Amino acid sequence: MTARGTGVEIRRAGPGDADALSRVAFAAKGRWGYPDGWMERWREGLTISPEFVSQREVYAAFVEGEPVGFYALVGEGPKIELEHLWVLPEHMGLGLGRALFDHALGRAAALDAEVLGIEADPNAEGFYRRMSARRVGEIVYELDGRERVLPLLAVEIRSSRTT
Repeated sequence: MTARGTGVEIRRAGPGDADALSRVAFAAKGRWGYPDGWMERWREGLTISPEFVSQREVYAAFVEGEPVGFYALVGEGPKIELEHLWVLPEHMGLGLGRALFDHALGRAAALDAEVLGIEADPNAEGFYRRMSARRVGEIVYELDGRERVLPLLAVEIRSSRTT
């Protein structure tokens, strides 16, 4: 699959891609200018292990053999979660995020999901809403004395199955 003729190939990631995927996640999250202390607190959640990749639906966008974006689906049954969707900052704005999101919806549908759930970074909510997600709630917590609100979003998946 190619995003806007950029020569990007989306394919299943392997355990050997884990370090590169972690670098993508950190670079993309860091683009928002979060304090270093926050980034350090999020290190575990942004670090992708080989085991994570081998045990989950993880697909990456590759350019010249290197991952420049990826997503991960977690769960099974009627609701699957989009646990990660990250694009290197220098590849943003090229349609890659949309291509990865569309691919994730297709994979979720193939796994018989009815809903794709998303706990979004506040800076990414606009992107997901443009992708047809609707806000269904939020998580509010305090971080270094500041209130942080994470939007909870959902996308209804239209099944291609016939009944």
